[in-house]
Amino acid sequence: MRITRHADAVPYVAPMHTGVDTRRLQGLEAGPSENFWVGLSVYPPGGIAESSPTRAETAYVVLDGELTLTCEGQHTLRKHDSVHFGPGETRELVNASDRDATMLVIIAYPKES
Repeated sequence: MRITRHADAVPYVAPMHTGVDTRRLQGLEAGPSENFWVGLSVYPPGGIAESSPTRAETAYVVLDGELTLTCEGQHTLRKHDSVHFGPGETRELVNASDRDATMLVIIAYPKES
């Protein structure tokens, strides 16, 4: 068992994210895990994850606030909504609201080629 306190969560740089506070909760530099890592992303108003493909199977859970997702159309994700992406699916996220949005991120480690 391993507990990561939010205050101790390791910040990381998420490629193509602007204005987003990203913290690693489990996996990678936050400690070993076998199949996936978990992060917490806080999108302030105007925060964006630019359009890019996912590297591996990915799931998002909005914990608070609202995000606009562009993937196979445009969708509004609100508190407790979740979305799953297969490897290579292109998505974009934007916080177009006037308050922070918080999202749990779960990403599988890419399969070895």
